[in-house]
Amino acid sequence: MQLPQIRMQSQMAQINILQTNASQEIQQPKASLSIEQPKAKVTIQTTPSKLQIDQTRAWEDMNLMHIFKRIEKYANEGIQGAHEGTARRVQQGDALMRIENKGNPISSQAVQNGFDHMKKLGIKFIPSMFAVKIDYQPSRLSIDVKVNKPIIRAEAHQPNYQFTPGNVEIGIRNYQSLKIDFENLFSQE
Repeated sequence: MQLPQIRMQSQMAQINILQTNASQEIQQPKASLSIEQPKAKVTIQTTPSKLQIDQTRAWEDMNLMHIFKRIEKYANEGIQGAHEGTARRVQQGDALMRIENKGNPISSQAVQNGFDHMKKLGIKFIPSMFAVKIDYQPSRLSIDVKVNKPIIRAEAHQPNYQFTPGNVEIGIRNYQSLKIDFENLFSQE
């Protein structure tokens, strides 16, 4: 005996999902940058130094002087000698006028006028101390610097941006199905 049978065969529905990812590109171009540095202006001013050496007195001390100075010196010495001679004669005349006073003015004046005084010995060709005069004026230096600021030019560029949106496609790969079969429903006996 065969029993009646019901056979069912089913298939579930299948969904198909197709996805494309989004893409994004960002590019940042470099900024344009320009820098200029103008040169600084430097001004330097100097006044030269001065050195003056006056050795006139040293030459005069060594008796090596200019002829005009020598004439002036000897003229002064002559005038001084004339004054000293006049003073000596006045003094001796006064002494002779008072001859009645004690003393012997004639013999003392004869000795005084008859012999030269002792000359002083010494080195005459060495100049005196600090005879050379030195005057020094140092140079002066002034520096003026004018600093120029740098010239900076910067230009920023916008970024290049590309975006491709993603996509999702949903569809049915297989539809659901149900098959029902019957066997041995009607017996044949």
